[in-house]
Amino acid sequence: MVVTRRSSCVTTLFGSWTMDRLWWWLALLSLVALLGQEIVRTSAIALVTASISDFEGFGDEGEEVEEEPILVVPLPPTQRRPDFETDRGPSPPPNAAISPESPETSAQSAERTEPLQPVESMSPSSPKPLYRNEYWDEDEFEGLPEEYPQPHTASEQDVSVVQSASLPTPLKDTPRAGLRKFIVEICCTLFLIFFAIAYFVGKKENEKIALAWIAAYACKDGILDKNFSLMGVTAEPDAPLLSKEGQTIFKFYASGRRYCRGLLATMDLQCRHDLITCMWYLVSPRKDEMTIDVFMNDENMEPITFALSRKKNVKAMLKDCKDLQTYAGTQVQRTGLSEELVAITEFRDLAYDFVTETLLDQVFGDKAFRKIGKYFISMHFTDDFPSGTHKRMLQFKFAIPPVNRMGEMSQLIALVPYYIDLLGRYKLSPQLRAKADAARAKVAHEAFKEAQTARQEALQKMKEEKRRALENSGSKLTMEALRKREEKQRLRLMKKAMPRIKVSRA
Repeated sequence: MVVTRRSSCVTTLFGSWTMDRLWWWLALLSLVALLGQEIVRTSAIALVTASISDFEGFGDEGEEVEEEPILVVPLPPTQRRPDFETDRGPSPPPNAAISPESPETSAQSAERTEPLQPVESMSPSSPKPLYRNEYWDEDEFEGLPEEYPQPHTASEQDVSVVQSASLPTPLKDTPRAGLRKFIVEICCTLFLIFFAIAYFVGKKENEKIALAWIAAYACKDGILDKNFSLMGVTAEPDAPLLSKEGQTIFKFYASGRRYCRGLLATMDLQCRHDLITCMWYLVSPRKDEMTIDVFMNDENMEPITFALSRKKNVKAMLKDCKDLQTYAGTQVQRTGLSEELVAITEFRDLAYDFVTETLLDQVFGDKAFRKIGKYFISMHFTDDFPSGTHKRMLQFKFAIPPVNRMGEMSQLIALVPYYIDLLGRYKLSPQLRAKADAARAKVAHEAFKEAQTARQEALQKMKEEKRRALENSGSKLTMEALRKREEKQRLRLMKKAMPRIKVSRA
């Protein structure tokens, strides 16, 4: 029977594929999106390469067109024609010797209409060319020809530079450059792969921890199996012992014991299936925790409030539990109790009645708490639990050890049936019972007054809304209707003011 239950439990755990299918579809859609992006990118590069080749050749790739070099042809300088009055003929060359000329020579030179040719300077450093008329006096003669700078003649080096600038640069496709193009896609693919691996590995690890706890304490000869007659939700032999409500939430239910209605154990494990959360755990570590809620019978539990917690968790516990703020305002340091623990009680005697000498030697003493104290978080007993329909509750919070050390918390699990019997048989003294009843009656009276005040405020609000509605409707009535309504109200007030007369027959 135990083997059948455990196998059915495993089948139930591994049979929940709803979330798995969702993650599989998300991973598949991400891969399809990446492939589509890669196809679009490749096609775009191919189109750009084809367009460049078409622009360069305007024809087949095999044809090679020889491009002629670009030459810059200098323009001839424009010269002004000299005026008639000031025309003295061409000036003699600067290097020629001055010799007397005959009238015939001067006449022949006057009839020449050859244009003036610039003579370049012999020194390469002088950029300005020399003309034959540079020795003329500008103040004496008018109409001198204008000087033009020597145009730059294109050299073979300049032509090669122009040709190289006009040609498109070839694309260099090296292995390193190819990897740089797809760095985003590579990172996304690696992240998806690691996320999928972490999801499946983390899910299996959480299931392994839950099954190890069930095998240690809920199967045959376990602590809970010995103290509860019904294990699981139903009495069927093939019913699963463990119910999985998520990748991190596992629940176990047991019933069939005196003084209580049942027990509900909830395991809240780490999000090992989430890669991002696992990275966050490196910054803020978190432990696997377990909460055991015992629903006590109303007739078997006295009106008490008691809590035992670590000192560092006292403020958070007082903030979350309203009943501790209302009833248990005393913090007691019991003799022999570990220095890391503190008791929050409604009465001082409860700290000595609930933390006995036997428990100090085995669990809560200094020596024993050093061994198993790392798995203890808190325990809380109350008859006015702040949440849920059950008010009389025993709540235990423990940390779950690793799979290979699951037996180390056996003494903490043994506290559950021990306190069920202790609270079921415990009776307050008449004085403490009267104080507890008075405190709860006062709290109930305050709660009733708050509820009555809230009802009165709601009723007053409804009356105010009704009055406003009547005023808004009265503004739309005629004068005759307003007069009739006022007369009706006056008669009602007069009827209330008249004394009531009771007529009796003798």
